[in-house]
Amino acid sequence: MENYKAQISTAADRFLTLLKTGGPQTASGMAKELGITGEGARLHLLKLQEEGLVEAVTEPKGVGRPQQIWSLTERGNRRFPDSHSDLTVQLINTIEEVLGPDALNNVIVAREQAISDRYYEALSLIDNLPDKLARLAEMRHREGYLAEWRKDGEAFLFIEHHCPICSAAKVCGNICQAELKTFRRIFGEHASVDRIDHLLSGAKRCVYKIVPLS
Repeated sequence: MENYKAQISTAADRFLTLLKTGGPQTASGMAKELGITGEGARLHLLKLQEEGLVEAVTEPKGVGRPQQIWSLTERGNRRFPDSHSDLTVQLINTIEEVLGPDALNNVIVAREQAISDRYYEALSLIDNLPDKLARLAEMRHREGYLAEWRKDGEAFLFIEHHCPICSAAKVCGNICQAELKTFRRIFGEHASVDRIDHLLSGAKRCVYKIVPLS
C-alpha cells in the first residue's frame, strides 16, 4: 500500500478524518468511501452537526434537488492535535523577548537537528524510495500530521493534511524552513524535495514534491 492509514477507532473519527483529508464532500461520497449506506452516513453527520463538529451548505446540482456539502467547523478542526499551541506560542514569544532572536533561532536549530537525527536514523537503512516515503508517512502520521504519499508521474507527492505545530509556525517562520531542511536531509542525494503547497500560504495542506535524481 502506498499510504499509511492509522487505526481510527470510532465512527465519528472516521468521518472527521475523511473531511479533514478530503475536504468538503457529500454524504453519499463519504458513505461510499466508508463502505456504509447513504442513510447511515447522513445520520452520523447529523449527530456530528448537533455536536458542532461539522456543517453543511446546500449547493444546486443541475436538474434535481440540491445537494448538501459537508465540511468541518472550526470546532471540528480543533479535534486534531495542535501540540499545545497556546503554550508553544507563549514560549516562543518569551524566548525571543527575554533572550533575543538569536537565542530563539538556536532553539529552532536544536529542535531541527533532534528531529532530523531521529528520522534519519529510522530511514537511513531503507534504500527504496517508496519504502522510505511509507516509513516517513507512518512516523509523521503518528505525530499528528495526517500524512500520506502518492506517485505523481516519475515523482512522488508527500502530503500532510494537518499541521500540529501550525500556531507555532505562524509566529516563527523558521520552523517551516527547518521542516523543509529536514526532509531534504532525509532524502539526501537520491531525490530533490520542494514544498509546492503550504498551509501558511493559504493552501489547505502542505505538499512536498520529491523527484528521484537517478
